[in-house]
Amino acid sequence: MRIVFAGTPEFARVSLLALIKAGHDCVAVMTQPDRPSGRGRQMLESPVKREASRLGLLVMQPTSLKANHPESGPALDLLRQLAPDVMVVVAYGLLIPATALAIPRLGCINIHASLLPRWRGAAPIQRALAAGDHETGIALMQMEEGLDTGPVWAEYRCPIGPSDNFQSLHDRLADMGARGIVDLFAEFPPLGRRPRPQAEDGVTYAHKITKADLEIDWSKPALAVRDQIRAYDPAPGATARLTGALVKCFEPGLWPQALKNLAPGQIIKIDQECLVVACGDGAITIGAAQRPGGRRLKMREFLNGWPVKEGQSFNLTE
Repeated sequence: MRIVFAGTPEFARVSLLALIKAGHDCVAVMTQPDRPSGRGRQMLESPVKREASRLGLLVMQPTSLKANHPESGPALDLLRQLAPDVMVVVAYGLLIPATALAIPRLGCINIHASLLPRWRGAAPIQRALAAGDHETGIALMQMEEGLDTGPVWAEYRCPIGPSDNFQSLHDRLADMGARGIVDLFAEFPPLGRRPRPQAEDGVTYAHKITKADLEIDWSKPALAVRDQIRAYDPAPGATARLTGALVKCFEPGLWPQALKNLAPGQIIKIDQECLVVACGDGAITIGAAQRPGGRRLKMREFLNGWPVKEGQSFNLTE
């Protein structure tokens, strides 16, 4: 099929490469504009743009496709000229209006990292982890104007284990989505099949991650604190203050021993492998951390550079 691919992060790059390897004709790739990044604020290309350039594909980077935006007209005109059979959208990050959705002959298919209608929106992987979900997956959805409201062609289920973090779950789901879209396009649209409408109940929204989402609330139960930290591991990192410095916490685990009458956030045990920190109910272990301006370190290295003491307390970020 003639495909226009719209995506930006590494999660999307995996599907782009899978479609090319399966022999589909990717006539153009749309991805977000280059962004300044790092201390030097150098312009950074998205993973999808780098892959598309390596493959010699046409790359489009409009800042918007909305009506009346100065860049939308030329971008939409080019899409019409390309006459794609279908558009594949994976974590693109920009709104695709009805005028663009109507251009491909077979419409637009979204690879979404949740079992819809749970976790519609921008950050489904992080939200599933932070909520303590035991299962998530991939939905291949026929796009319509509503936010992730379209009917679903296929879904693939993925368990969430206690040792999963954002990276491990992201990687499994990216591979699952890539395999799924290739299978779907082996015969599309499938003969005798139509996508199923989403259920009307069970809808939740995976809103964009904010600074407040990253601030660790030690008064919550240990299980909730662990889930919050692993949802943002390895990036952007859940945060708390220790002796006035902002610290990112990683590699959380549950402390098996029962604890009572300890102040939430208090460091109750230190060894070379982890810190044990009290929560509102129970305690968690932290196996790696990062100070401002530093790099992520295993706890042994972290403690070598910062003499943390038992009895000190983490606080909410200011």
